[in-house]
Amino acid sequence: MTALRGYFHPKSASGGSSLIPSPPWLYSGDLLTVEYRTDPDRVRELLPAPLEPAEDDPGAVALIWADWQSCSTGGTELLDPVRSQYKEAFVVVRCSYQGRTYSRCVYIWVDKDFAIARGLHQGYPKKLGSIHQTRPHPYGPAPRIEAGARFGATLAAADRRLAQTVVTLREPAETNGFVNGHPMAHHRWLPSVEKGRGLALDELIESGAASFEGGRPWVGDAELELFDAPTEELSRLEIREPIAAYYRQVGVVWDGGRLLASGTSGAE
Repeated sequence: MTALRGYFHPKSASGGSSLIPSPPWLYSGDLLTVEYRTDPDRVRELLPAPLEPAEDDPGAVALIWADWQSCSTGGTELLDPVRSQYKEAFVVVRCSYQGRTYSRCVYIWVDKDFAIARGLHQGYPKKLGSIHQTRPHPYGPAPRIEAGARFGATLAAADRRLAQTVVTLREPAETNGFVNGHPMAHHRWLPSVEKGRGLALDELIESGAASFEGGRPWVGDAELELFDAPTEELSRLEIREPIAAYYRQVGVVWDGGRLLASGTSGAE
């Protein structure tokens, strides 16, 4: 009998068809982050047990656009760019578990299937979307990373625009914001194939970068708009108060997470 190989579906005799390779996964990316405050109750309703809202600033939200190049060990995907390049937009809030503050991605849209597969493994709630953001460049009309530079970004899904922003950089900063500055607390969920049996997989996990490097962050101001859509709920996290916007280039390695709890979420 043939042993099927591959880290993820589809598995084959060689493993070469697997949608994603085994970790570690390496990323280089440009991040455009917009932080604001919303109604804390709208954040609370997105936190399943045993998570609680963050004690400090529980209504803080980060909406982040990212333009990524990613690869496995050896970097072969970088020379076949369709396998390495993708874009995403994701919404991060903060929460508390056993007295520790975590970041948590509550919504995320990506434009490649391999990114969705990685999200299923990591507990990111990824969906397909259309994501675009201005890229910096040292020549021509594109913005440089400098005071006064303006960057635009848009997010759409199922033919509806969900968010758009224009960020104007002001000055170098010490951080890239505070909402997405903690280890992630995510749930890995999979419904049972038998009706009425609930979840076959219900794990609360901690996840974060195995290593990180980044360029100097820049802080600025953002004009951010959110839009209603029939199958999306991003606009429920309405903008009550702007905080700040940031631009940063980063390099990240992800190499697994840690199980915090099982069967505790009460999700259906």
